[in-house]
Amino acid sequence: MRQPCSPILLLLAAALTPSLTDAIVPATGAEIPAITSRQRNEKKVFTDAEILEGFLKTAFGAEYHLAGRVDRIRKYDRPVRVFADGNRADRKVQLAKVIADIRAKVQHLDIAMTEDNDAANVVVKLVRDRELYRTIATFYGQERAKEIRTSLDPQCLSGFRKNENYEIEHSDVILTVDNGDFVFLDCAYEELLQSLGPINDTATVPWTMFNDSVSMGFFDVYDQYLLNLLYDPRIKPGMNVQEVKAALPEVLTDVRAWVAKVNHLE
Repeated sequence: MRQPCSPILLLLAAALTPSLTDAIVPATGAEIPAITSRQRNEKKVFTDAEILEGFLKTAFGAEYHLAGRVDRIRKYDRPVRVFADGNRADRKVQLAKVIADIRAKVQHLDIAMTEDNDAANVVVKLVRDRELYRTIATFYGQERAKEIRTSLDPQCLSGFRKNENYEIEHSDVILTVDNGDFVFLDCAYEELLQSLGPINDTATVPWTMFNDSVSMGFFDVYDQYLLNLLYDPRIKPGMNVQEVKAALPEVLTDVRAWVAKVNHLE
């Protein structure tokens, strides 16, 4: 059973580039039995109440944070460009497929890979498992790293920096590369999606990957609802719960149509 991929809301420091192993042939989600079995059994029909509950619980709050208010919508209000920092070519291929999948399934999100670190506002650190806590300490310092290890014991990590308008300006994601394909893809989807705004894990919504008891390895229909709600232009950075609740019924109608279209749902 995997350890939780836990997010952190924090101003992140510059990353340290570790030495990584040689590339191997990458596996896709379709080739991983643990993913294909989950896709076959995936729940795809949800009530409005089930979708809205998950959205409000993940878009507001934060599982672990050190500064700033968490009672407002946080999201990117600009194109998102992702840079992979590491030497594992196979994991970079898998990461690019994850980003392409997210781009195809979130209607109003402009997200893509970039080869230019300076042009990126999301940086993904690819590290060995044995280097994870050393890398976390580089980001947060030794004391915070100990606190993170004690309270979360993560296999992967993400966080973002927002401005005074609650617009996310930069995200950092740390992924381990040597815990197998399923763990890598499971962490990649969860951490990348949480780095876009829905950073609060919840144990009370059984269908979302933002529940530490849920491992998916792919971009499931329920979480597509959550990300499409968040990135609809009518849901703006800085909105409070009351403002969001007023906008959600109209937004959800359009989001349902989009998610049904891209997933070929009846």
